[in-house]
Amino acid sequence: MKPVSRNILAHKQTPISGRLADVHHAIVSCERCPRLRDYCRRIAHEKKRAYRDQVYWGRPVPGFGDADARLLIVGLAPAAHGANRTGRVFTGDGAGGSGDFLMRALHRTSFANIPTSQHAEDGLTLDDAYVLAAVRCAPPGNKPLPEEIARCQLHLDAELAQLPRVRVVVALGRIGFDAWLQVMKRRGNGLSPRPQFGHGAVVRFGGEAPVLVGSYHPSRQNTNTGVLTARMMEEVFRTARGLLGP
Repeated sequence: MKPVSRNILAHKQTPISGRLADVHHAIVSCERCPRLRDYCRRIAHEKKRAYRDQVYWGRPVPGFGDADARLLIVGLAPAAHGANRTGRVFTGDGAGGSGDFLMRALHRTSFANIPTSQHAEDGLTLDDAYVLAAVRCAPPGNKPLPEEIARCQLHLDAELAQLPRVRVVVALGRIGFDAWLQVMKRRGNGLSPRPQFGHGAVVRFGGEAPVLVGSYHPSRQNTNTGVLTARMMEEVFRTARGLLGP
């Protein structure tokens, strides 16, 4: 596979610079999970009928947002025809999809300038918030294997190292929640007994470690069935806002 040019990366992402740009480049160039890379390339070639005239991103997807953010949002993985198409996390999975559902809550809590996330050049910006996924490639059936989740942890660590102001983490779904617990364990902040995932759960690790807030993932399965409502999603970010303070 040809190296990913920095011009392509800059076109698809909000402009960044320095070490975070280098981290993004390493993420986009990653080939550590052959099953996921093969799947993403196949989807980018076959495409969805509604997007057949578009060029799919088809690569691992780095994080997006404010590099000075105090709030970090950890999701699951890119959607096959969402971020795997647009190149931006939680973007382009259709009206009413997880991206719009998330951005509406972020907009109502003043973390996002608009309530939608349709494509990489739609003008969306995040203020004091940064969003990434525990797994950077779209997985078949939206179900990454445990070893694929584990391999992607190095990208989470690398990106987090360039986000020095993070004080609160909102984990969207159990995989994001568990991924953050692994981060804390590697940093010597593991808790016993192991914290249990739950919507609205608040986990404090002590010291200067960021506070973790759990949330159901804004998947269509959860939002269409009422497992997660717009009000529930908004309340999670109001909790995060309260924990951040002024």
